Amino acid sequence: MDLFERVSEDIKTAMKAKDKVALETLRNIKKVFLEAKTAPGANDTLADADALKLIQKLAKQGKDAADIYIQQGRQDLADAELAQVKVMEAYLPKQMTPEELEAALRAIIAETGAAGPKDMGKVMGAATKKLAGQAEGRAISAKVKELLSE
Repeated sequence: MDLFERVSEDIKTAMKAKDKVALETLRNIKKVFLEAKTAPGANDTLADADALKLIQKLAKQGKDAADIYIQQGRQDLADAELAQVKVMEAYLPKQMTPEELEAALRAIIAETGAAGPKDMGKVMGAATKKLAGQAEGRAISAKVKELLSE
């Protein structure tokens, strides 16, 4: 079962369970999937890898929105966004711990032969490809900057 079918099945489950947050989130995900499927050149298909990228993008947008709501003192709206992000994260691969991220980045730095901050672009290119879906770009960038500055 691909991700699109899994989301469709989970929508039915959320309806039966009367889980409004999950239902709203899953319907939004399915809408984005359908838009991607019907985009010019998509040939009415959506690979799981592309579907994961879309869910990651939606989750990131939700987290960013929650941060803004918290800054503006609207915890109620932030909680709603974070509840939706939690539903989305069930479809994403397990995120790396900070220790796992550091170990992986040290290996990538050794592979690329990076020596200092000027090599950050080279390391980031390799790291974002290798760690796609397992860590946030912001976290990767911060850790690479820290490791190259040592």
